[in-house]
Amino acid sequence: MSQTITAAHSAAIDALHSAYLAALDKGDMAAWASTFAADNARYFCVSTENDRRGLPLALMYDDCRGRIDDRVSFVTKVWAGTYEPYRTRHFIQRLSCEAAGNNQYRVTSGFTIMMSAEGGTTAVLTSGEYRDLIEIQGDSAVFCERRAVYDADVLPRYIVFPF
Repeated sequence: MSQTITAAHSAAIDALHSAYLAALDKGDMAAWASTFAADNARYFCVSTENDRRGLPLALMYDDCRGRIDDRVSFVTKVWAGTYEPYRTRHFIQRLSCEAAGNNQYRVTSGFTIMMSAEGGTTAVLTSGEYRDLIEIQGDSAVFCERRAVYDADVLPRYIVFPF
């Protein structure tokens, strides 16, 4: 990890990661969206193969804050009751953190997501790497960009919730 990050900024980044994972594991899409910057935020969920080849095809491609808000509406209103419910448990480990200027940091973290279908068993949904641009705003942090690059070539089920 870079020597330029302060303890307060590191704590804010950790709190952001915790809030993000808690929101997804509770299925609270509004709380998930609140972890992103109010303007100019981006979220992408892309396979390692497409990322490595520079292909723009992504499982989720929210290239502005409006699309992040649309995702919340789709999951909570449009798709409600149309998909088989499942629960997730996210695990994360920060791998690197480098200053990117203007109270921003480039952060890379490894992740594993476990999935439990209603009435089913728990299995690994996928693993991968988060590549983030995080901005410190006062005492807290927000994602300006989150890129979830997942390892699986084929996911074990359809995906409703972000990674």
